[in-house]
Amino acid sequence: MADSLPLFPLQAVLLPGANLPLHVFEPRYRQLTVDMISGKLPEMTFGIIALRPSVDREVTEVGQLHAVGCSARLREAERLPDGRFDIITTGERRFRLLELDTTSAPYMMGSVEWVPDTEQSTAAAESVSALAESARSAHRRYCTAAWKREDWTEPAADTETCHLAHQLAADCLLSLDDRQDLLEEVRPLHRLRMVGQLLNREAGFLSALRAVPAPPAHFTDPINLN
Repeated sequence: MADSLPLFPLQAVLLPGANLPLHVFEPRYRQLTVDMISGKLPEMTFGIIALRPSVDREVTEVGQLHAVGCSARLREAERLPDGRFDIITTGERRFRLLELDTTSAPYMMGSVEWVPDTEQSTAAAESVSALAESARSAHRRYCTAAWKREDWTEPAADTETCHLAHQLAADCLLSLDDRQDLLEEVRPLHRLRMVGQLLNREAGFLSALRAVPAPPAHFTDPINLN
């Protein structure tokens, strides 16, 4: 059964468990923030979904957006004197977008179905542990190449396998396509392999170029067409 969810299309991908700060300036998304703060939307949740690269006009069709997005729960909101907001959100659940509604609210609404992981595989515990440690090693390699030691932390040792890949990728500067692939992958062990491969690749690039990525801004100005 489909659920209804306010949508915030961005040129960005939110992963479950990741924090995403946003600078909200468009009137319709200011209204969305007001509706959450005021209790009109008591769940304090909206959907972040990535725009497809070719989109250069107002979003009116499902095909202009990626198929899968992530719900975001509002954690903090600061209203600025001119009515804009600085907010912090946390990714929660993946959803598949079924239909768009651009008329019933000041902001876009979507009809969505939730996308759970598939059942855990029957791989031996030793194999799962080795795969997790390989992905963690890739994360350490990337972070060591990209950041100062005090600027990054490792996921807790007891992080569940189904959550580990998203946590490892959360603060790493992967491309939109890479992050979208991780978001859409519903097999936890395959997702761990993916993130290990991606972070090893990026760490290799950083080492070869003798360069580090620019640090992300404290608040992200959302680039969207709505």
